Amino acid sequence: MSKRDYYDILGVEKNAKDDELKKSYRKMAMKYHPDKNPGDNVAEEKFKEAAEAYEVLSDGNKRAKYDRFGHEGMRGGQDFHSYQNPNDIFSHFSDIFGGGGGGSIFDDIFGGGSSSGRGRQQTGTPGSDLKLTLKLTLEEIATGTTKTVKIQKPQTCDVCNGTGAKSSADFKTCSVCNGAGEVKQVSRSVFGQFVNISACSNCRGTGKIISNPCKNCRGEGRINGESTIKINVPAGVSDNSYMTMRGQGGAGKNGGQAGDVIVIFQELDHEYFIREGDDLVYDLFLSYPEIVLGTKVEVPTINGRANLKIDAGTQPGKFLKMRGKGIQHLNSHSAGDQLVRINVHVPKKVTTKEKDLLRKLDKMPNINSENK
Repeated sequence: MSKRDYYDILGVEKNAKDDELKKSYRKMAMKYHPDKNPGDNVAEEKFKEAAEAYEVLSDGNKRAKYDRFGHEGMRGGQDFHSYQNPNDIFSHFSDIFGGGGGGSIFDDIFGGGSSSGRGRQQTGTPGSDLKLTLKLTLEEIATGTTKTVKIQKPQTCDVCNGTGAKSSADFKTCSVCNGAGEVKQVSRSVFGQFVNISACSNCRGTGKIISNPCKNCRGEGRINGESTIKINVPAGVSDNSYMTMRGQGGAGKNGGQAGDVIVIFQELDHEYFIREGDDLVYDLFLSYPEIVLGTKVEVPTINGRANLKIDAGTQPGKFLKMRGKGIQHLNSHSAGDQLVRINVHVPKKVTTKEKDLLRKLDKMPNINSENK
């Protein structure tokens, strides 16, 4: 049975930020926790499934690998734990639910005290994601390549270093949250006490207000500019597949987290080959005598040219396989094959002498069609 997409499991988009992932995971953990669903194996499996998804997507390196290669990228190493006991999940994700300092979110659910010890919200406003279409030849796809491109995007202001203030002294404490950067609302239910913590809308989670904005960026902490990025394209990517480059997008406002660059791969048509998965199809046209008598020919490959033997009597439409001459498999050292399809070259014009020879040939018993 195929594994479900991690983003679908958590119910978030592929560009979801860390706080969105955490919020969704909290919600699922509360809903499917075994203590709330005693004896419900389905709920327990969903609980473990959500934990596995969050384990991967909350880790920058693992998430980047998953975004590029899917579940295949998670194989061959300890990229996530296989949790058998829900308590293992609590231990591993205690920071998510407020463990270590005070009560956890599970305390709130099942009647414990209030949640505490939560860190301040990330400062500033996150930057925008940028989409980039990268055109690639089959030769580049076959072995992988590195591309250097220039993009226009908001960049961190080099005068104020992204703070948006003229100097470090040009900040004052937010009067709404008193510098905490967040506001708390406490509510109670039959399950216990819930504490809703959100970023302060007045200071946008920073805890401070700019009193004297930077003139270069007008208080935004970013300016428009041009940047050069290097894209390492792995071998075996497909047309319209994409790769996410974390933190390479537009700079955030007032020191906010930078967005991502989403690189969409576009495969260019090839002069000789048609791609079928990681196999390459090449149409070879031979004369009638060559097919009947057999021959040796030189054919193009994605990495140069190679000799190919055509056995006598090879039928048109047959595929000859050249192993390992196709596209390298994604995240692998092996490659697909090149399939050579045999075709008969039919001349559009022939001379009078050639016509006479063809008529004589057509009367010979081994040449004449059996269906006549």
